[in-house]
Amino acid sequence: MKSPPFSASGNSFSIHEWRGSGPARLLHHSDDEAWHVLDGELTFRYADREETVGSGTTVFVPAGVAHTYSAGPGARYLIILTPRLSALVAALQADRDSTHQHEIYERFGSELLE
Repeated sequence: MKSPPFSASGNSFSIHEWRGSGPARLLHHSDDEAWHVLDGELTFRYADREETVGSGTTVFVPAGVAHTYSAGPGARYLIILTPRLSALVAALQADRDSTHQHEIYERFGSELLE
């Protein structure tokens, strides 16, 4: 029997087991973010470079660095989020209307870049 994805939240950060790719390039003005690859590969894209990382690798993206990532087939990873970024994800999942996305990102100190 398959166990449910891992998820835990505290006062200073949350960790969630995740699959799938991230949205278009993002900029979190005040929040750091990190990923730990459990299975498969993730490809991260920044303004000046791209890197592909595999199982057992941890990637840290400090606040103020524009980024996006895509997950390879079967990729599974932990994503480490601040409380504001957890609230951003929850708001985006609650309101899937694409015309509201820019306002939602702004409300949580982030910016969706074109």
